[in-house]
Amino acid sequence: MPTSRRVSRVASLIQQEVSQMVLHEIKDDRVGAGMVSVTDVDVSGDLQHAKIYVSIYGTDEARAETMAGLKSATGYVRRALGQRIRLRRTPEVIFIEDRGLERGDRMLTLLDQLSEERQSKELEDDIPEAED
Repeated sequence: MPTSRRVSRVASLIQQEVSQMVLHEIKDDRVGAGMVSVTDVDVSGDLQHAKIYVSIYGTDEARAETMAGLKSATGYVRRALGQRIRLRRTPEVIFIEDRGLERGDRMLTLLDQLSEERQSKELEDDIPEAED
């Protein structure tokens, strides 16, 4: 059990540090093309691999540019993590685009449309038809 607690603490630290790097330290212009936030970090049990999930707000072109910029900054991010977080071995970093927020927004939009359709149908059903 202590190892899983350690893994979650390391994942939390990596998320904080990478968020700071994305906001202030990565100088690549492509990373600034879309609004980027680190949504989650998944660290393997042996602390050798870290999947960093990022949410990118913007057009498809901005998303592609931002992911290319993040992939090119992988070496810098790993080196900076090694300096900031004291681990025996610095985890291998992989950036993955997280589309969960986008899917959630789409689902909310669909649910809103359904509720509006139901309300309009109920209003139509409530109106009594005029008898001749």
